[in-house]
Amino acid sequence: MTTIGKVLTKATAALSDAAVDNARLEARLLLAHSLALSPAQVFGRADQDLQDDQVAAFGKILTQRCAGAPLAHITGRREFWSLEFKVSPATLIPRPDTETLIELAVEIYELNVPPKTILDLGTGSGCILLALLSCFPGAAGTGVDVSAEACEVARENARALGYEERCRIINAPWSDGISGEYDLIVSNPPYIPSNDINGLQTDVREHEPMGALDGGPDGLDAYREILPLAEKSLSHEGILIVEFGIGQAREVAQLAVSAGLQPGTVRSDLGGIERVSSFYKKSIGIAEATG
Repeated sequence: MTTIGKVLTKATAALSDAAVDNARLEARLLLAHSLALSPAQVFGRADQDLQDDQVAAFGKILTQRCAGAPLAHITGRREFWSLEFKVSPATLIPRPDTETLIELAVEIYELNVPPKTILDLGTGSGCILLALLSCFPGAAGTGVDVSAEACEVARENARALGYEERCRIINAPWSDGISGEYDLIVSNPPYIPSNDINGLQTDVREHEPMGALDGGPDGLDAYREILPLAEKSLSHEGILIVEFGIGQAREVAQLAVSAGLQPGTVRSDLGGIERVSSFYKKSIGIAEATG
C-alpha cells in the first residue's frame, strides 16, 4: 500500500521525464480525476493510503498522458471562460488564447446594442458560442460544424450549461449551415499551414481533429470561404470576429477587404501575439473600445 503523496511524487517524475509541462500540476489533476477528488483534496490528503486497484487505475491514465494523450481528453473536461466544457477527440480543445475573441466581443458591445443573433462557424465543443451566450443573455445562437461527433458534444455542453433553448447546433458545411442574418458571427477556423502540421506538439498533432487544424497550404483556406459568407450573412451593423494564427492578421484583413468587409480592431492574446480581429459589413454606427 502507498499514499497519495508518494504516488503524486512518482507521477510528477514520470510526467517530467515525458517532457510534459507543469508536471506536478498535471500529476495532481490526473490523480484528482482518477480518485474523483478535487485537486485541493489531493493536495491536502498526502498521507492518505491508496488501495492497489486505485493505484493501478491511476497508472493506466498516467501512461496515456506520458504517451501524449491530452489531459483534457483523459479527463473529458476543459474550462473556458470560467465555464466547464465536455471535450472529446472530435473537438479542438478550448485554449486560453481563444478567450481573446470573447473579450473583444464583450468590449465592442459595451459601446453598442448587444447582439440578438449569434452564429459560430466551426463550433466544435461549442465553447465560443456558449461563452458568448453567457455574456449576452438576450441572444440566441447557432453553431455549425461539419463533424457530427463535434455537434453532439456541443449539444451536450449546451444542455449542461442551461443554454439548450437559446441555441441550435447544425451538422453541415459552412455554406450549407448559414441562413438569415446575424448580428454577430464568430469563428476559430483551422489556420495551421499544412506543412507546419508535423511541427506541432505530439498531443496536438496526434490527438486533436486534423480538420480543425489544417488550414491548407498557407493556412488561409477557411477564411477564403468564411469571409464572403459572413459578408452576406451579417445584419446591417453586424460584426464578424475571427481568430487566426501567428503572422496572419494582415493577410486575413486583406481577404476581408476583398470580400467587402471593413476591418476593425486587432487584439493580441496574453502572449502578445495578434490573435483575433473584428470586421464589419458597414462601419457606420459601429463603435469600438481601443487599446
